[in-house]
Amino acid sequence: MKNKNLMKRALMLLTAAALVFAMTACGAAPEAPVSAADSADASAAEPAAEGAVYKVGIVKFVDDASLDQIEKAIQTELDAKGAELGVTFDYAQYTKNGQADSTTLNQIAADLIADQVDVIVPIATPAALIMQAATEENQIPVVFSAVSDPVGAGLVNSLEAPGSNVTGTSDALNVEAVIDLMLAANPDIKKLGLLYNQGEDASKSAIESARSICGEKSIETVEKTGTTNDELAMAADALVAEQVDAVFTPTDNTVMTAELAIYEKFVDAKIPHYAGADSFALNGAFCGYGVNYVTLGTATADMVVDILVNGAKPAETPVQIMSSGIAMVNTETASAIGLDYSAFASMCEEVKETTTQESFE
Repeated sequence: MKNKNLMKRALMLLTAAALVFAMTACGAAPEAPVSAADSADASAAEPAAEGAVYKVGIVKFVDDASLDQIEKAIQTELDAKGAELGVTFDYAQYTKNGQADSTTLNQIAADLIADQVDVIVPIATPAALIMQAATEENQIPVVFSAVSDPVGAGLVNSLEAPGSNVTGTSDALNVEAVIDLMLAANPDIKKLGLLYNQGEDASKSAIESARSICGEKSIETVEKTGTTNDELAMAADALVAEQVDAVFTPTDNTVMTAELAIYEKFVDAKIPHYAGADSFALNGAFCGYGVNYVTLGTATADMVVDILVNGAKPAETPVQIMSSGIAMVNTETASAIGLDYSAFASMCEEVKETTTQESFE
C-alpha cells in the first residue's frame, strides 16, 4: 500500500512537470516580421532584410545643371545598391523640387513627414536648412548633399561628429585655388568682381575668403548681388561698367540659374567669369572649378544606404568632403575672350572642356 502511494505521488509530480513545460512552450512569442525600420536598427554586420522597402525623400532646391546631376547620381546609386542588397529604395514618388521657394520647401517637408519617409535627402544648403528644422522633433534622418559650409550654416556641430539627425556631403570650395587660376591666366588682375546672392548661406564663407585672399594679393574687390535674374543682370552690367578684370561667383544656386541669361554680358566685355561649379561653364561662364557632382551624389546615396540598411547613426557619421580640383572650361567663351588656359593643366586634378549648353546630357 505504501509503495502504491509513492508511485501515485511520483506520477502526479511527473504529470505536473510535463504540464508546466507544455505551457511554457506554448506561451513563447512568435518572431515578428522584419520591417525596414527594424533592419535599420540591426548591427552593421547583419545582411539587409530581403525585400525591405525604404522610403527616400529627395528634395532638390532648384533646377540647375549641377543639382540635376546630383539628383540623378543619387537615384542611380540607390537603384544599384537596392539590386545588390535585395531591397527597394522607393524615391520616385518622393522626389521633389523646391523651385527656390521657402514656402514650397516647407510644404514638401510637411508632406514627406506625413508620408513617413525613412530619410530625407536635401540637395543644396537652403533645402537642407528647411529639412533640418522640420525634423527636429521627429528625428527623421537627413542626409544633405552639396552643402558648402555645413558647420557655418548650423547643420552640424562639426564635420567629424554632426551630433544630431543630420549629416551628408559637402562641396566646399577652395577659393584660393580659383584665384590662383585667375592669376595664371592673367597675372595683371587688379580688380575682381564678386557676383553672388547675399541671402545664400552657401556663398557667405566663400565670399569672405575671396575678400581676404584678394586683400593679401592687393587685388581690389567690387561686390554686386542679386536675388532674381533681373537683379543679377543689372549686377553683371554694373561689374562691366566698373571695368573689373575678372568675376568670381562661389557655388551660388541663384547665379547658377541666371548664368545663361548673363554670360554674354561678360563675353562681350571680354571679362572671364570664374565660378564654383562645372555647371557655370556649361552655361557659358569661362571656368567652373570644384568637385565632381556625380561622385558627390553617389557618395550621398552610399551614406543613405549605410544609415537605412546598416543602422549607422547620422549623429556619428562624419560629413564627407569631396576633394576639389576639377576645372571645366567653356572653349567657346575662351575663344571669344581670347584667354589662354593651358596653365590650368598643371594646377588641377583634371581640366575638362565644354561648349555652352543648358544641361548635362
